[in-house]
Amino acid sequence: MKELIKAKALEIGFDAIGFTAPSLNSNVTENFDNFISNGFFGDMEWMAKNAHRRRDPKLFWPEARSIIVVACNYGPKNNPLNDLNAFDRGNISVYARNRDYHDVLKKKLKTLGRWLGEYFQCELKVFVDTAPILEKPLAQNAGIGWQGKHSNLVNKDFGSWLFLGELCTTLDLEPDRVGQDHCGSCTKCLDICPTHAFPTPYQLDARRCISYLTIEHKGHIPVEFRKLIGNRIYGCDDCLAVCPWNKFAKTASEIAFIPRDELNLPLLEELLLLDDQSFRNYFSGSPIKRIGRDRFIRNVLVAVGNSKLSEMPSTLSKLLFDPAPIVRSMAVWALGQIGDKKTIKASYKALFFKEQDEVVQSEWARVLSVCTLNDKMKRAGYGYR
Repeated sequence: MKELIKAKALEIGFDAIGFTAPSLNSNVTENFDNFISNGFFGDMEWMAKNAHRRRDPKLFWPEARSIIVVACNYGPKNNPLNDLNAFDRGNISVYARNRDYHDVLKKKLKTLGRWLGEYFQCELKVFVDTAPILEKPLAQNAGIGWQGKHSNLVNKDFGSWLFLGELCTTLDLEPDRVGQDHCGSCTKCLDICPTHAFPTPYQLDARRCISYLTIEHKGHIPVEFRKLIGNRIYGCDDCLAVCPWNKFAKTASEIAFIPRDELNLPLLEELLLLDDQSFRNYFSGSPIKRIGRDRFIRNVLVAVGNSKLSEMPSTLSKLLFDPAPIVRSMAVWALGQIGDKKTIKASYKALFFKEQDEVVQSEWARVLSVCTLNDKMKRAGYGYR
């Protein structure tokens, strides 16, 4: 039965498939409890809200006897770490450079589910990051790979580049062998993290993770992380890309995962022009669309502030008047990073006392204080800017 299901899954277009029982071992649940108790989930309150259900997959659907875990390869053609040096361009995470993988995998899973239901007369439910279950530990239980020290799944054939989906079923299927950890003494994924988001191996503090900060976080980007974000405008691939197991990885064959030209290092100055409608059009079918225009432009402005551009984009001045506080605050910060002293002081004089948002006011105050300090250092003979 399992071999027949595997053959069908591969025919549909999945790159890996495994089988497991709807349960998790105590090490997984203990690690998850630590994640919740330490508040590492940040703004993702839904993780804490459904924590008890995530600990036990059976609670989600008591009738489930087995979970079929499937995976699709989205391996990039080039090393994404090379894109970090393109300071005038926005670096988008590999997974988001084309179609939303949720839609692609769910379509494939539904095809597999229809066949499975008709062939074996069973009940089933399909999920692609849409149910309160811990899918990476389940994938390891199903033998697809192992959770690396960066907490993501690693596979010997595809490295760190796998999308996951699950099909819960009433079929009683023999579980595959649990994936064994092959990280050894390697700590490359931990060492490369620019924001030190891993308090210990196998544990992520999402509040410090660039992917979290540029995707899930709804508010202002904390000052301590802005320069570390560099040109990353949506997500971060550093810990994935540096994994030595990627030397065996294959380039994605699914056309929906091959980067669209306009999402492959787009110019920052062009992205600053996006209003709400043009943002929706530009990112149609992309997972980026779900964070909305304001949070996206917030991210782009952080990258602009880190861009080392010789001339300040004209659009930056317009964004100082943007209706969204998270946009205005990052526009002020970016101005302070790449604007000249005269423009900074003139903009402060024109806008500070009209500003109603306290966070934006604090950004203006910080920028002016730095500008004043620079003047003092210059007069003292140190020179600056």
